[in-house]
Amino acid sequence: MINKIDHLGIAVKSLDETVKYYEEALGLKCEHREEVPSQKVRTAFFNVGGTHVELLEPMSPDSPIAKFLEKNPNGGVHHVAFGTSDITAQLAQAKNAGVRLLNETPVPGAHGKQVAFLHPKSTFGVLTELCTE
Repeated sequence: MINKIDHLGIAVKSLDETVKYYEEALGLKCEHREEVPSQKVRTAFFNVGGTHVELLEPMSPDSPIAKFLEKNPNGGVHHVAFGTSDITAQLAQAKNAGVRLLNETPVPGAHGKQVAFLHPKSTFGVLTELCTE
């Protein structure tokens, strides 16, 4: 059911400052910005060979990204997201394998996708996102 690495999520303090770096220093083009209220973040996306880099800036102090930045003041890789053709079945498979789910059911994500997260304590320290169109 997993068919690709959809994106890598990177926590940042300032979306504007970090977008400038990606555009000027790396020569990438920001293709999309969006606020995602369900995750309390502002995002910016860069397409790199079919996989996206998603920059995540917190919208509020209780955002998961704000909490990540408290522990990691310089920011950094926050999660890896896998694209799946059937997120409900993928969640069931993970749960049946003993993985702790942060989302029992999908929630709205960026680009109109449905997303769900797996707890990093069950995924060898990597916050894992599942997403589907």
